[in-house]
Amino acid sequence: MDIRPESSEYLFKILVIGDLATGKTSFIRRYVHQLFTSHYRATIGVDFALRVIHWDANTVVRLQLWDIAGQERFGSMTRVYYKSTLPKQDAVGALVHFDVTKVQTFDAVKKWKEDLDSKVTLPDGSPIPAVLVANKCDLNKNEAFTDPSVIDEFCRVHGFVGWYFASAKDNVNIEETVTLLVSEILNRSRSQDRQEQDNEYISLDDETSRGRKKNSCSC
Repeated sequence: MDIRPESSEYLFKILVIGDLATGKTSFIRRYVHQLFTSHYRATIGVDFALRVIHWDANTVVRLQLWDIAGQERFGSMTRVYYKSTLPKQDAVGALVHFDVTKVQTFDAVKKWKEDLDSKVTLPDGSPIPAVLVANKCDLNKNEAFTDPSVIDEFCRVHGFVGWYFASAKDNVNIEETVTLLVSEILNRSRSQDRQEQDNEYISLDDETSRGRKKNSCSC
């Protein structure tokens, strides 16, 4: 008898955040449509993109990429974008961008991450996984970023699951960056699913046990 693993579908809301002009829209456009143009208008408010990933033979992942305008940073509206009025529709991961040619955009990352952690969490109360994107690596990097260990340490201190140098123009590490984030989200989501199933089994066992005690008698 051929028993195939049960197929699973996931819908993940991913936030793409960072200062104005750090290449967020270009990153999304390259990832979703495999296109690049140097002529973009600044995002106003929030924009959306969707990509479906056939992760493996039994898993389909639908990604909602929320392109949050850089000028929205730390404002009251970010909570509206991060959270949802619908069950299980809050953001579950984030790509936090900075421009490797502008140190001030890297300095702002800490505030973006703090804002993110204060406004949305996983069901167990832990921060949603975030990957740091050192964007525009096709350009000459600021000397502050010539030593990758500096970014390694920053990610360790501030709770990022990892980071990549990336370039939408040259298509460098675009897929790899998102794959790292989705892999982390999937691992946590599957762990949560298993925990919920275990709790359900425990609850059913308790109800069965109570039923047996109620129906028993001592003679």
